Amino acid sequence: MDPIIPMSGVNSRINTGFLAYMHNFSFFGRTTNVVVELPYNWGLVEGYLMNDPAQKYISGFSDLGITLATNLLGAPSMAPGEFQELRNNPHILLGASLKVIVPTGQYYKNKLINVGANRWAFRTKIGTLIPLKPKWIMEIESGLWWFTPDDDFIMGTREQKPIFSVEIHLVKRFKPGLWMSVEANFYTGGRQIIGGDQLIDIQRNSKIGTTVVAPFLKRHSVKLGYSKSIIAEYGADFDQLLITYQVLLNKL
Repeated sequence: MDPIIPMSGVNSRINTGFLAYMHNFSFFGRTTNVVVELPYNWGLVEGYLMNDPAQKYISGFSDLGITLATNLLGAPSMAPGEFQELRNNPHILLGASLKVIVPTGQYYKNKLINVGANRWAFRTKIGTLIPLKPKWIMEIESGLWWFTPDDDFIMGTREQKPIFSVEIHLVKRFKPGLWMSVEANFYTGGRQIIGGDQLIDIQRNSKIGTTVVAPFLKRHSVKLGYSKSIIAEYGADFDQLLITYQVLLNKL
């Protein structure tokens, strides 16, 4: 919650469903993919508004996300056999991505809480994969978010400084398609200016979590993830549970 909004004691339970599609292709000889994702959110937010009890049920589509990711080092475009060989014998990889959040989500100018953000957001990220042992892999990523202003924010024009993030994942592979990881992240920045007033809401937050992926029926897999806040200075202090079903449309 933005500190300028006169709400306190906020407790919420928010559900998000994602419909996503990923397409892999060759871009100047490099392994590349594009992901399009559309989230739908629903849930209940409760708290105190100007010291009076208040609650709001939210339901609606959030902002559309489009991500383009490409390999820079270690994984040129490959035939299926070459790709399987890379999975069996991984080596150091370096990649980069650009994610764009398009303000298509549900937004009401006269509401304090909305599903959509009513602004464009851009994230650049660079990451590397480092094999440690035949079955162990370390992934390290760093990224930066930029935001355009929200001129329709109920408390005045909302601006936000960039947010820097770093993540580390330790992955254990058991067999092709079956793996488990533990991860941690840290992100900082994001100070806001609302209605011309600069807030003191610089984020210095961190989360830890774990992920398990299990394949079945050759082209299907299920991903289970859980993360928990361990440091939360300004920003959401929450636990997150992730359940994902994936299906491969084209067999490698």
